[in-house]
Amino acid sequence: MLNKKTVRDVQVSGKRVLVRCDFNVPLDKENPNKITSDKRIVESLKTINYLINAGARVILCSHLGKTGQNKSLAPVAKRLSELLEKDVPLLKDILSQETKDFVMNMNDGDVCLLENTRMYEEEEANDAEFSRKLASLGELFVNDAFGSAHRAHASTEGVTHYLPSVAGFLIEKEIAALDGGINNPKRPLVAIVGGSKVSSKIAVLTNLLDKVDTLLIGGAMTYTFVKAQGGNVGRSLVEDDKIDVAKEILKKAEEKNVKFILPVDTMAADDMTEVANVMVCEPYDIPDDYMGLDIGPKTIELFKAEIALAGTVVWNGPVGVFEISKFATGTNEIANAMAQSDAVTIIGGGDSAAAVEKAGLSDQMSHVSTGGGASLELMEGKKLPGIEALEDKDE
Repeated sequence: MLNKKTVRDVQVSGKRVLVRCDFNVPLDKENPNKITSDKRIVESLKTINYLINAGARVILCSHLGKTGQNKSLAPVAKRLSELLEKDVPLLKDILSQETKDFVMNMNDGDVCLLENTRMYEEEEANDAEFSRKLASLGELFVNDAFGSAHRAHASTEGVTHYLPSVAGFLIEKEIAALDGGINNPKRPLVAIVGGSKVSSKIAVLTNLLDKVDTLLIGGAMTYTFVKAQGGNVGRSLVEDDKIDVAKEILKKAEEKNVKFILPVDTMAADDMTEVANVMVCEPYDIPDDYMGLDIGPKTIELFKAEIALAGTVVWNGPVGVFEISKFATGTNEIANAMAQSDAVTIIGGGDSAAAVEKAGLSDQMSHVSTGGGASLELMEGKKLPGIEALEDKDE
């Protein structure tokens, strides 16, 4: 847990506790008051219930959507009230005297929710005065928003300059799984890295080369590596300006004796649609008018064999265009192989988590991260400002 204090390490009874959660939930496009997945709300309940049962006065805050969208957290307040089986009022203006008065008159065990922090432009600017005013509502700060821990915003980092600050249980769980899985894994450690671009995964791949025993590469970034080795990739997505980077990564893998496995066959198509013409071919010999959109059957079996041998599997990024069912086979087969594995299985958030959830396999994984960007930066070996700002445990 990177030696940070948690809610267990502080006295919370009778105190006003400001809790930063990640309630950035997906809303129905047709009905913006309807939450399509309450996973992030459910993940926050352990910390919230702990504080309620300990007699804290709980003041929750979160962002929802992007700055300028002005989405209300009203649907979240409603769902929280249902899950907690108690009223969770939504306080509309964080900076108003009315909100201050409400918070000061809360009783032990009460819960309220502040309106979307991104309704204030000072939030993303990490404005000191806004941070101070937000912090003035509490006597203690608990950060449990792992999905926002890589951002130094007012409600994640700014408030820590004005309040004693500790981690919630979700952040504790995320750090233990992701940091432990990569830096102190049960071996062999197998990492599966997919996604569309090498450029977005350079730091991850470079960091993992010092940690893993085996690296399995999927997704469109495959074809940048293939082209770097002289292959013909047709109309596949390639980052020509990253060819030299791909060559360098391949060289480093060889030097560090990492088993670096690229697909041996690919599912290519003449269009990225459900009605496209498809063919299985070698990734090094894709016809000029086709593009690679998923790993092929031989690669699926190859990857499954590596997963079966693993002590720990970390997965970040789908291995095909899984949003289109015709090209989702590889991603679904990887998810199934991990679900059936005896290894510690860690899904690094984002599209990988969405794919596992879509396949109905989340409960069969050791850990599915709630934060795509945060988990990616942790896998890159970066420090997360929202966690770095929390108090260290006493030595």
